[in-house]
Amino acid sequence: MGRHKQPEIRDRILDACVDHALTHGLPDRLEPFATASGTSTRMLIYHFGSRDALLRETLGRARRRQRDFFGDLVAPRSDEPYLSTLRRAWRAMTGPVGRPYLSMFGKLRENAEQQLWPGFRREATTDWLGPLEDGMRSIGRPELGTLVLAVIRGLVMDIEATGDVARADQGFDDFLAALAGDTAPRSRVLPAESAADTSATRATTQPSA
Repeated sequence: MGRHKQPEIRDRILDACVDHALTHGLPDRLEPFATASGTSTRMLIYHFGSRDALLRETLGRARRRQRDFFGDLVAPRSDEPYLSTLRRAWRAMTGPVGRPYLSMFGKLRENAEQQLWPGFRREATTDWLGPLEDGMRSIGRPELGTLVLAVIRGLVMDIEATGDVARADQGFDDFLAALAGDTAPRSRVLPAESAADTSATRATTQPSA
């Protein structure tokens, strides 16, 4: 009888490959994955079929981990103003736990590795939009989700290009400060005709000199 594949072993191997890729990047050969998972290249092919198939599954699982991690960070909380949630989320996304994901998927957007996930650029844009719109809806401005996403993506690209995290952090804080002013309750402005009527009323009620 032929050997039956064991899903739990395959799952453990895949987790080990994801951990390795987040730390060291996607390898050009299978040997680093074999070493990281404590198996052989032959067994990797047995479980996953080919190098590219393993790389695609590695990227897919890493992306699910990232979505779970980042999604929890940007979810609105009843005990915290949402702009404070965004500030905390930004620090975590660009900190030691979040940076490996940004590095992995930043490279995927810009080089030949994109062939492993042809629709990634679009998905990387749209999969965060919903959670950010939900968060901004908690302060009455869901339409600003696109702007928040654009600022986050732009500053992440800045960090990847320059490594200047402190400047990017300051930029995000400045953005949140501007956003706080934009989302604050606005004073009610009277229409021109109402203002004129009010002025006339005030004039008629002023005591005589």
